[in-house]
Parts: sequence; C-alpha cells; structure tokens
Amino acid sequence: MGMTPQDGADGEEAMISTINTTPLVDVMLVLLIIFLITVPVVTASIKLELPKERNQPTQTKPENVVLAVDRDGGIFWGLEPLDIDALQARLRVVAAKDEQPEIHIRGDMAARYEAVGRVVAACQKVGIRKIGFITEPPASGGR
Repeated sequence: MGMTPQDGADGEEAMISTINTTPLVDVMLVLLIIFLITVPVVTASIKLELPKERNQPTQTKPENVVLAVDRDGGIFWGLEPLDIDALQARLRVVAAKDEQPEIHIRGDMAARYEAVGRVVAACQKVGIRKIGFITEPPASGGR
C-alpha cells in the first residue's frame, strides 16, 4: 500500500507507510520474560522417590491359590470353574487358616475389568490379606 504525500506537503508532514513494529516487539519480549520465569515454577515438584520397575518371579508354593478369569468373565480355581458364591465359600476356608496363602489372579487381557474386580472384591470380603496379579514378563531385547 503505497501512500504518496499530497501536493505541496514537505518531508515532515508526509504520511508514514510502514507498520510500526515496536509495540509488537515489546509485547513479545514481555511474554518471553513471563515464560522464562514461570516455566521453572511449573516444572518444580515435590521430591519423591518413585518405585522402580522390578520383575520378580513368583515363588510358587503349593499352598498358593491361583485364580483365573477368562475373557468371558468365567472364574476358575486352578482348572475348576466356579461361580462367585462358590468362590467366596472356598476363600472363607482359606482365610480362616493361621497362615493365609497368597491369592494369585490371572486375568485374561481381553477380560472386562469388572470380572477381575469381582474376584478381588470377593477376596477382600472374606479377609484375604495377600493378593497378587500374574502377568507375562516383558519381551526381552526391547528397549
């Protein structure tokens, strides 16, 4: 957009045809300073020692109870299928022992969380103290 001064206008009264970028630069510098000050505050957090990933093989003891939940929500004690009431009855017997065995739950990856949650709730309801989840070890040679 070219503007030409009117006839007879001298150099001082001539219209300026460029954009004044000084306010834009001022605003950008203020924003830069604000971000430089606030970023360290946002990234600061409470010093915690987070748990490290560990892969401990389970110690299979004959008294451990292995429960399985298949993809359809079926519950198995070893290889025997059970409903939730029969499971609670068996877990009551296990919970009454002086030295409770560990309950290991193997849940199918395609199983709904609700099905596995019912097994955990049944264990808690009868007073089982040690519940573990069995998973496959990570593939070796990955990262």
